[in-house]
Amino acid sequence: MPQQTGTPDPAPDQATDPNFRPPGRRRLRAATVTVALGAALFIAGTVGLSPLNQHPGTAKDERPGGSSPRGSIDALRAELRRLPENPVGWAQLGMAYVQQGRTTADPALYAKAESALRRSLKVQPRDNYQAETGMGALAAARHDFATALTWGRKAAATNPSNAAAQGVLADAYTQLGRYEESYRAVQRMTDLRPDTSSLARASYTWELRGDIPRARALMRRALNDAASPSDQAFARLHLATLAQESGDAATALREASAGLRGAKADAPLLEARARAHAALGHDRQAVADYTAAVAIVPLPQYVLGLGELQQSLGRDAEARTQYGILRAQEQVRRVSGDPADTDAILFEADHGDAERAVTMGRAAVETRPFIAVQDAYAWALHRAGRDAEALPYADRALSLGTRGALHRYHRGMIHDALGDAPAARKDLEEALAVDPHFHPLHAPRARTALDRALDRVPDHALDRVPDRNEGTS
Repeated sequence: MPQQTGTPDPAPDQATDPNFRPPGRRRLRAATVTVALGAALFIAGTVGLSPLNQHPGTAKDERPGGSSPRGSIDALRAELRRLPENPVGWAQLGMAYVQQGRTTADPALYAKAESALRRSLKVQPRDNYQAETGMGALAAARHDFATALTWGRKAAATNPSNAAAQGVLADAYTQLGRYEESYRAVQRMTDLRPDTSSLARASYTWELRGDIPRARALMRRALNDAASPSDQAFARLHLATLAQESGDAATALREASAGLRGAKADAPLLEARARAHAALGHDRQAVADYTAAVAIVPLPQYVLGLGELQQSLGRDAEARTQYGILRAQEQVRRVSGDPADTDAILFEADHGDAERAVTMGRAAVETRPFIAVQDAYAWALHRAGRDAEALPYADRALSLGTRGALHRYHRGMIHDALGDAPAARKDLEEALAVDPHFHPLHAPRARTALDRALDRVPDHALDRVPDRNEGTS
């Protein structure tokens, strides 16, 4: 398990131990949760007020709550017709539109969100932390993380006890590559409100530094503390993801299936179950779950996952259909001027124009130097034959100790292209050790490349391969 060597882990105590329970209390409600992680941490790329970037199906923005976006919007609009000068109502309506925009992948709803939030600020220009927090979540949903940071700071200054503002700050700092500041925001959020959302962030801080057992234990606490079906689905999703990305597809399948029993039309849980089925060789069930997820909301990661699974099964016509959808979505993105996300960059690199992927990746990493973006840019450069340029970005993508198999594979293939067989072997072996089924197309390629490296590198040579991330933060 790779560990960040530049900053030592703190000694465990009651606050950092995810298994600790206050005496006589079965579930955490008010105890402080300390996630002292040293100088560097990050939480998964996100928008809004929750730590996951791939869970729109269970109302993840402002997740603890549980009502559906549509029902919330109808009720709030009815209330605002009765009380049109209610700033809190307008702020809540704006957040509901942000939530629905992420649930449906319809960016037009963000214009409605902005209108409602600005109406709230017009009614109450000062001391309106609800609208300020909503504006931060909206900016993050649009991937404008610098603006999200500005609004998050305003909301936190207006109300230092506002945990949701700390969530906006944590997410913005993460995407901007300012991990130490993100840690402090996560800490404040857990101090203020130790609930499913903040515990999930705490879980991420350990997961993405490579400590999967601690991340899993914290996510179990989040599940135990879940106050609504949507919170439970949210926790089950992340537990499934932790298992899947540790190579334990059977556990991932159980967690996703358990979540779907309480949320049958949850697209992210359907995607998680599809990935588990694919890893276990259940091809028919995997295709069915991916297809159901895409039918609910055609997010790029679902469409790409389905297309690449179909391609791996030799169903090229079906794969081309999904890739056509992605190309249409990319055309819309370019016309709108929105920044490219990692799925779009990786799709273009693997299935389109590598030089265009480089252009997309360069623009993304300049404004959003998050490690997943660093990885996508590195892969685009590799696919364009620019491996010497790619390697520093691949190193940065792994600089926090993350166990991501895909990131290791990407760097391994870059090493291979540069002729560094020992480093390539080390990365490829680690990718396949973390998760032998990490990708339907790339995992078989990793095994082929590793076989080549094994022919060229004796075992004792690996003792001389340095950890390229030693001393990084």
